[in-house]
Amino acid sequence: MDVDHPEADQRWNAAARSETEAERLDRNWSTLLQELRVTQTGVQLLTGFLLTLPFQNRFTTLSTEVQVVYLATVICSLAATVLLVAPVGMHRMLFRRHRLRPLVAIAHRFAFCGLLLLGTALTGVAVVVFGAVLGEEAGVLAGIVTAVVMVTAWVVFPLWMRRLDG
Repeated sequence: MDVDHPEADQRWNAAARSETEAERLDRNWSTLLQELRVTQTGVQLLTGFLLTLPFQNRFTTLSTEVQVVYLATVICSLAATVLLVAPVGMHRMLFRRHRLRPLVAIAHRFAFCGLLLLGTALTGVAVVVFGAVLGEEAGVLAGIVTAVVMVTAWVVFPLWMRRLDG
């Protein structure tokens, strides 16, 4: 669903797909759920992994700076988990109440924010792991590379593709 241009999106769907608004919302919801299934598993595994780290013997040997990055990473991972799972809970609460339009709109925003937080958490994981294994400078470099690759793949490339469409 093009939240930037909903009227144009509706016209395109009506012309190209012969969809009613309800059919379009059902398709958008189904597509969003498929995307969430992929990300939910990953973010839940990442969060679980992060929550075990303080109980490892080497954790106490990490510098204060790396431990701060770790805590920020945990916060991002937990927040991403909440945002990426929230649409399921919202659907349960709104099920059979004919509230699909606002549900799809807010779930889209939650998914986008959840992905940004997941990317931030992945960047933090790179900093912590490389910092613990190779030193803080390597951790910072790994974090920068991870952030650049993530922003390129998740933001820059899709925006470039949007421009190609007109």
